[in-house]
Amino acid sequence: MPEGDTIYRSARALGRALTGKTVTRFESAYALIARANDENPIAGQTVTKVEARGKWLLIHFSGPKSEEGKSAPTKPAPILVTHMLMSGSWHIYRPGERWFIPRSDVRIQLETADFVALAVRVPVAKMHTAATLLRDRAIPPASSDVLRESFNPDDAIGRLMSYADEELGHVLLRQKVLAGVGNVYKSEICFLLGLSPFRKVSTLTPRQAEDIVATTQRLMAANVLEDSGDGIITYQGKKRRTTRSADPEASKWVYGRKGQPCRRCNTPIERCLQGPQARSTYWCPHCQPLPNP
Repeated sequence: MPEGDTIYRSARALGRALTGKTVTRFESAYALIARANDENPIAGQTVTKVEARGKWLLIHFSGPKSEEGKSAPTKPAPILVTHMLMSGSWHIYRPGERWFIPRSDVRIQLETADFVALAVRVPVAKMHTAATLLRDRAIPPASSDVLRESFNPDDAIGRLMSYADEELGHVLLRQKVLAGVGNVYKSEICFLLGLSPFRKVSTLTPRQAEDIVATTQRLMAANVLEDSGDGIITYQGKKRRTTRSADPEASKWVYGRKGQPCRRCNTPIERCLQGPQARSTYWCPHCQPLPNP
């Protein structure tokens, strides 16, 4: 599943391609999105902003225009919200450029005079307004997004420590705590700090909680560094990296390495399904022991 760094890069590329541009064509294979478009046509509106909120990608539109060219007060500005889950992605093409994916995989097609943006196999798509977005409990608030300049580490520490009776690995996946963290970062953060993902949050010291948030920010920021060129092309072909190794096969400490030797102590890496949603967790039992009771 794409994590926060992947969605951030996609939102950055889409934002550069679409922000400030008038939509010339909008189509969707999803009935609810198509219905919302029928009631409030996206074509003719301007893309005002593209943002990432953890694992969610949001495209903001200007809202419909009245005959005088002013925003129509009776129809709020729409916001297209997508979640990639395991298989979805956004692709960007120039008009007339050959697509490298079959048309049957396209769920949403958004065009301007300069670019064609395609939501490919995106399994979750919603059309919101600012008011309905606030009521959607699945979408984290902007303040919890680790990659935002406005992200407040102290607030994040408070949110983390509020789940005292839960296991650390499970809490790190709560998007309202640290939006953007998924199974990869969860496992890698715990390993780097020598923390068992199965310890209760209540056993963390204030310094350990601070280190968790700081390490999360550092790792994710390192994986959204600017690509070369104009930045319009979506990120692809590179591995997420949490180690300092230049070897592509040594890009992770523990994630995806079940049974392989720990890069620090040679103990075989273990994997299990953790939490109510049975999410994959990787760890080294020697480097990440549970604290003494």
